[in-house]
Amino acid sequence: MALLNWVRGRVFNLVHQNNLVYNTCWEDPRLDRVALDLEPHHNVMVITSAGCNALDYALAGANHVYAVDMNPRQNALLDLKKAAIRELEYEDFFAMFGTGRLTNFRQVYEHKLRQALPEWSQSYWNRKIRYFRPRKNRSFYFRGTSGSFARAMNIYVDRVLRLRPLVLELLDAKSIDEQKELYEQIHTRLWTKSLKFAMSRDTTWSLVGVPRAQREYLEQHYENGIVDFVQENMRAVFAELPIHDNYFWRVYVTGEYTQSCCPEYLKPENFQRLKDDVIHRVSTHTDSVEHFLRKHDGTPIHRLVLLDHMDWLTGSLYPYLVSEWQAILDTSREHGARVLWRSGGMDTQFVNEVPVVVDGQKRQVGEMLQYNDEVADQLHPKDRVHTYGAFRIADLAA
Repeated sequence: MALLNWVRGRVFNLVHQNNLVYNTCWEDPRLDRVALDLEPHHNVMVITSAGCNALDYALAGANHVYAVDMNPRQNALLDLKKAAIRELEYEDFFAMFGTGRLTNFRQVYEHKLRQALPEWSQSYWNRKIRYFRPRKNRSFYFRGTSGSFARAMNIYVDRVLRLRPLVLELLDAKSIDEQKELYEQIHTRLWTKSLKFAMSRDTTWSLVGVPRAQREYLEQHYENGIVDFVQENMRAVFAELPIHDNYFWRVYVTGEYTQSCCPEYLKPENFQRLKDDVIHRVSTHTDSVEHFLRKHDGTPIHRLVLLDHMDWLTGSLYPYLVSEWQAILDTSREHGARVLWRSGGMDTQFVNEVPVVVDGQKRQVGEMLQYNDEVADQLHPKDRVHTYGAFRIADLAA
């Protein structure tokens, strides 16, 4: 088992080392806006991912959003979005990040964007700006590790199953009943033995950035493992929730957004707001959550959004989970901060059991949290992404 876990770890590191993992965020900010309950003085720390939600929180009225990620490529992506907001007109901006293709990408980058980037981000995009090259069936959203997986799935759907017409019809469905009817046709043809086999492999889930701990939990709690979990959640997304504004899955299965189905930062009515003022409220920081909080200048952090980050810090990385929560409590408890997180599993008891020291006394994290389960339980079923088993909202006890 130890050897198997070592091999799995090596595969995961091989896939993600030196790569842009996420080219779009996979957490629904519509839920977060309600859960965060932002006021004009609130400062937010969020794990950057692709930066979509950092921009969303700023648009929602946060005083400042600190986007923190250990992968500098994720911050480079948000830096590029910020530069494009400042330097481009809306049409070119949407071409880049809405359709994932820009006709004169090289000229635009060299003449307008390069000098607006921080040094590391500039060096990264000097090599990778070709991701926005206009190529048939290869938008920016089919780049990076998770984007490469999306492209592979689309090739399978198009060339092997020949389901593209049905998929596009489903995305444009006008009612839940129409969605259900179309999804049943797709479901019957989609879940072949070969796809079920691929979905049960570690390498497959490494491509989309799902840590082993999440997969192990799902394998233990579903009769047919993670395949059952995926099928259940795909049914919810495509047959039970309205699909018309589900930009997460639209970009995943088409490689692009539309102006009516896209993140808030890409909507034309928000572009000028971002350019005039809002974009200056977002900053990027390449660091761990713990180190960022320890080195922070003392400005209060009122809201912390940890994504599914804590699922990663289990097993051999557990000491980092302990030190991270210690830093959160040491730096944010006096401000009555609120913490949001998601988990691949339904049970997040492992968070409550993390040992910390508070006022010189040994405690557990769960003793220091005041959960808002009522709001979380109302919001979670409405999640348009629908790939997480749990959604948690908790205030730090004073």
